[in-house]
Order: sequence, then C-alpha cells, then structure tokens
Amino acid sequence: MNEVLVSVENLSKKFCKDLKTSLWYGVKDLASGLRGNKNDRELRPKEFWAVKDISFELRRGECLGLIGHNGAGKSTLLKILNGLINPDAGKVTIKGRVGALIELGAGFNPILSGRENIYNNGAILGFTRKEINEKIEEIIDFAEIREFIDMPVQNYSSGMKVRLGFAVAAQMEPDVLIIDEVLAVGDLGFVLKCFKQIDTILPKTAIVFVSHSMPMVSRICNQIILMDKGEAIFQGDEVGKAIDKYYTRFADNESNVVFTDGSLELEKVELSNPIGFEAGIPQLNWGHDFELLFQFRLLKSIELPQFSIIIFDKEQRPIAILDWSKDSANILKTENQICFKILHKKLQLSKGIYSINLLVSKGETRAPLLRLNGILSFQVTHEIEIWPPFLLDSSFEKIT
Repeated sequence: MNEVLVSVENLSKKFCKDLKTSLWYGVKDLASGLRGNKNDRELRPKEFWAVKDISFELRRGECLGLIGHNGAGKSTLLKILNGLINPDAGKVTIKGRVGALIELGAGFNPILSGRENIYNNGAILGFTRKEINEKIEEIIDFAEIREFIDMPVQNYSSGMKVRLGFAVAAQMEPDVLIIDEVLAVGDLGFVLKCFKQIDTILPKTAIVFVSHSMPMVSRICNQIILMDKGEAIFQGDEVGKAIDKYYTRFADNESNVVFTDGSLELEKVELSNPIGFEAGIPQLNWGHDFELLFQFRLLKSIELPQFSIIIFDKEQRPIAILDWSKDSANILKTENQICFKILHKKLQLSKGIYSINLLVSKGETRAPLLRLNGILSFQVTHEIEIWPPFLLDSSFEKIT
C-alpha cells in the first residue's frame, strides 16, 4: 500500500513567447537532437521556464495539492504527468492506470454519445469491454445524466461534462487520478458527492489535485506544492502553512493608487496593537481589539471628507466596512494634516490573512478624492482553521 506510484525527478519545461521564434527553435532542436548534442537546460532569447526542477514522490493513499496563482505552471506540470506534452529535462515515472480531468471535456469525442465516450475512456485507461460493462451503470448513476447518456457530448452543458468526466475517472478507480480545476464548474451537491467518492478511492489511489479553492485543497490533500513562476517555493506536508503563503502573495503587492484628485495623500497607516509579525505582516489574536491609526497629508484645502475602510478576506472578497461616522468629531484636522484612530472591539474574523482598501470621498454623492487598494495586510491567529470569514463568539445554553 506504500508503493510509489508517481516519481518526478528534476522536471523542467520551457516555452517560447513568440510563435515564429518557437518554430525556428523547434527546427534547430530537431537538428541538434539528431546530432545528439541537445542542451535542454539553457534558455534562449524569448524563452521562459513554465516548469523548473520539480521533484516529488507520491504513494498510494496520498493526495498531492498543487497550488499557485495563474501562470505558476500547475497545468503545464499536469499535462506532462498525463503525457500530453514532453518535458525538456527530467524524468517522470508513473505506475498503473492514470485517470485525468485536466480540462473541461478533455478526452471526450464531441460527436459521440456519453455512453460511447464511457467505453472510449475506459479503453484508454486499459479496461476491457467486459470490465466497462460491469461499471457502466454505476458511472451513469453517479453522473446523474441517465436521460441524456445517449445524446452527443457536444450538446452537454459544462456541468454535465464535469459529471460524466469525474464519474468515468473515479468509478474506474485508476491507480493515479489527476484532477485540475474542473470541479469548480459543478454545483455544490455534486462537488460534495465527488469529495465523498475521493474519500472512498483515496486509500487505493494516488491523487494529484489542482485548485484555487483553498478549502477544497485543505479538505483532501496531505502533501502540497506551492508553485510560482514554474518553481516550487514551498513543498511538504504542512498544508496550512503553504496555504498561508499562497494568501500572503496577495499581501506582497505594493499599495495601489486606483484614483486620486490630488487633494490628499496617505502618509501612514498601522495596526496599533499587534502581538507580533509574520513575514512582515502584523498579527492579532481573535477576540482582541482591532485599532488602526491613519495619518493623511493635505495637499489642498478641503472640508473634512468621509472615510470608507473596507476589509477584504483571504480570497480578496470584500467582507466588512468599518463605521467611522458616529465619532467623526474625534478626527483631528489641521491645515496640513488629518489624523484619527478607528477602533473595533473584540475582532471576530476567522483565522487568516486580510487586507484593507481605502476610499476617501466627499458630499452626499460620495465623490471620490482618493482610492487605495491593499494599504495594509494583517493576520488573525486562532487555533481553529475555518473558511467562513467570521468566527462568532457563541455558547451553548441549557433549555429550561
């Protein structure tokens, strides 16, 4: 049960940004390959590494999560694992049958029916017609598309293609299962059904799972690789730590001035009471007071504006706004400066990294004066790992 099913050694793949140059390099590589002096580890002009020096082993019963932002190299690595493209350097060894869900509808013949595609995919996985006959009813039932199973796949919706693709890949119980972002297309009920099936087959299968949904990754993965620009910048079994680094990537960006009319500029913003810092990001315990200090420099003479301080969660979704209006008399305004502190007692945001956007406006129409994104990031610490943005203080009471 502990046998290594996937072994990847120093895998690298490069691409060229320009089509004509790429074709010319292809001709040169073909000629140099015939002479036996091809150098696969040197970049030429306009080339870049899509995947560089990736190594890992995956055993039966393990699930490897591949995470990273768009363009990190995840899909390229999956296509190499599935044999769709060849690496420029390194070695891949896979034992047993491989099932893959890399792209929506990949592996389906659009003019054939769903039933016919089940037989085709089963044959590609190495199953005999008899073995497919024994499983086809389970596949159709799992996909929940029985009334459409004899209709051409080209007429299927994206959700129906996902249902059929996952049903074939999972019900055939391959030794290695490769899943790209496709589960994001399915409805919630089917996604939960898929994860239940993954739990069932995982002890007998090695899974490579790619997703931008960190709750999904943390749910099933016991190994993880965080990729950036083709390289593994974090690798190991500390899934939570890799996810924190993934979210920190959002916080690494410099403050982004979206709009300014030249009336004022932000000089300083800081969390007044951090308990510490992680990678330069201030930390705060769940349940502690949340206090921010703001300092602006006035470039023009203006009336006291309105301040919208918006909190964004780990996945850059706006989740809350701090109400400053009721105590606006406490804002200090001089000829050249505006300063204030804003306090929220007993912060109950769940564990994770958050960021703050700022909108300064005036008048009833809220005409913008200044809009800044990502002016400050902070981390809430707690022993409980959850994904909803709020962990609300609560208690169980006896019924009398």
